[in-house]
Amino acid sequence: MKRIPPVIYYTVLRLLTFAVPLAVLLLLGIEPWIATILAALIGLSVSYIFLQRPREAVSRDLYELRHGAKKPAEDENAEDTVSDAAASDTVTRSER
Repeated sequence: MKRIPPVIYYTVLRLLTFAVPLAVLLLLGIEPWIATILAALIGLSVSYIFLQRPREAVSRDLYELRHGAKKPAEDENAEDTVSDAAASDTVTRSER
């Protein structure tokens, strides 16, 4: 079974930290705009305190992606090969 990417995992958890308090506050009969603001503050606080590991995993993946620590996938290599071949073909045609 494939592992869930950290960015998806973290995003779902962040959405839940907002949606659950919002649902509870709306069920309690609080005004929707007040409930939304309170749910956002609660979600921000909860995610900052309890979601440190997923946040760091996302940060680490972004850093590795940005600084080239991960090798490009095979399809990216294939695309590069095709685009390089097309570019060299264009150069050869223009020289004629």
